[in-house]
Amino acid sequence: MARKGGEPLVCLTAYTTPVARLVDAHCDVVLVGDSVGMVLHGLPSTLGVTMDMMAMHGKAVRRGVEKALLVVDLPFGAYEASPEQAFANASRLMAETGCAAVKLEGGEPMAETIRFLTRRGIPVMAHIGLTPQAVNAFGGYKVQGRGEAATAIERDAVAVAEAGAFAVVLEKVTEGLARRITETISVPTIGIGASPACDGQILVVDDMLGMFADFRPKFVKRYAELGQTAEEAIAAYAQDVRARRFPAQEHVFADTPAASRKVPTR
Repeated sequence: MARKGGEPLVCLTAYTTPVARLVDAHCDVVLVGDSVGMVLHGLPSTLGVTMDMMAMHGKAVRRGVEKALLVVDLPFGAYEASPEQAFANASRLMAETGCAAVKLEGGEPMAETIRFLTRRGIPVMAHIGLTPQAVNAFGGYKVQGRGEAATAIERDAVAVAEAGAFAVVLEKVTEGLARRITETISVPTIGIGASPACDGQILVVDDMLGMFADFRPKFVKRYAELGQTAEEAIAAYAQDVRARRFPAQEHVFADTPAASRKVPTR
């Protein structure tokens, strides 16, 4: 929260230990997002993600994070019924994964739950605007906050900040709205398809590395095309195997150990 209005917070998702190590070296916040269901498990949306999945990936990421703030998503159905349900599942994730905070989606309707959690020692990152767990209610992945809808999202931002959220993710909202919210609330805003004026930015790591190609949101900047590179490498491997170019002599073992080189002594 001390970074509000200062140097932007750098945030990325991670779902595995090796990627967590790479991300941790450069980021302030590492999020184990429920986007794992789409990018690693092939689900059509985040709605099928379970608590067990989040706990498993959270533990894997924890092993690779040493300095960044680790946040784990509460999946769909794990917190909406009541504050008590939210506390039971949030406390489970914190205990099993060692994360420092949880993230949940929703604005004014979730303010009571956020207040309940924070008063019981569970830091909460809020998430408003386009909330993927409610994508069916939105009628798709549409831009949020145009016209009269902006007022409701501004109320959401104020409500979750006043309830105790330490940061608020603004997803796929108009640039002007994100800028106004950032100026209005006292906690950092984390943009994803929002505004450069936000106090930080987050992307799905598989999106920005070019590993997830099912769709490409406008707000994603591809910093690499690792998916294409990987496909080319796999194709080259397949060609080498079929042509018996791999394994080559340097990749196999002789029937007897090679003679050791005698190292001269002084």
